[in-house]
Amino acid sequence: MNINFEGKRILVTGAGQGIGKELSKRLSNCKATVIALSKTQKHLDNLKAENPKIETICADLKDWNATRRIVQSVLPIDLLVNNAGVALLKPFLEATSEDFDLTFDVNVKAVMNISQIVAKDLIQRKMPGSIVNLSSQASEAALKNHTVYCASKGALQMLTRNMALELGPHKIRVNSVNPTVVLTEMGRLGWSNPEKAQEMLHKIPLGRFAEVDEVVDAVVFLLSDFSSMINGIALPVDGGFLST
Repeated sequence: MNINFEGKRILVTGAGQGIGKELSKRLSNCKATVIALSKTQKHLDNLKAENPKIETICADLKDWNATRRIVQSVLPIDLLVNNAGVALLKPFLEATSEDFDLTFDVNVKAVMNISQIVAKDLIQRKMPGSIVNLSSQASEAALKNHTVYCASKGALQMLTRNMALELGPHKIRVNSVNPTVVLTEMGRLGWSNPEKAQEMLHKIPLGRFAEVDEVVDAVVFLLSDFSSMINGIALPVDGGFLST
């Protein structure tokens, strides 16, 4: 499948490392003009060193108004990937108000904020578009010590569906990609404990975690015209975890 984004401007949030970084490089290789957003300038500098074609912007997505100004400054945007996210993992009885606010500010509220800006501009320009939100199997499955994270991804899932419903008539598609554990650098570290890993792996019929490229493949597909009739779905990249 030859996917070409030549002439398209694509904004990727959380692009400094992990999935967002690899996705940004892939999209650039598909001839897109990529605008990579991260809250950490050092990560953006590293990305820029690896691929000088990628444009970078630094923003703290917790700040609603500053984020709006920054995103508006890089318009027009044709395609959007809301990849930025935080995961503060604690037992339910230990989760704090601060944990809840930070998680929802980044995982849900920032998605609405950025998507509003991009979608309004697309509508004004009478242009079609595609938005992909990075969700998780945690949107549909309760995971131990993931209470706040699961709640945020459940909220993101319903936000995705409502965006698809209301933006669809404007030819703007909105979908989510919902991975299991992904073997980013942080993912390998977080799941390095064999006992912890085996408990999760036993629930995945394919018996392994996802590689970064497997998640990137799904996002690129949903951004592209090859998915032109797909709107409002949650695409699991979980080896069958949610099917069992």
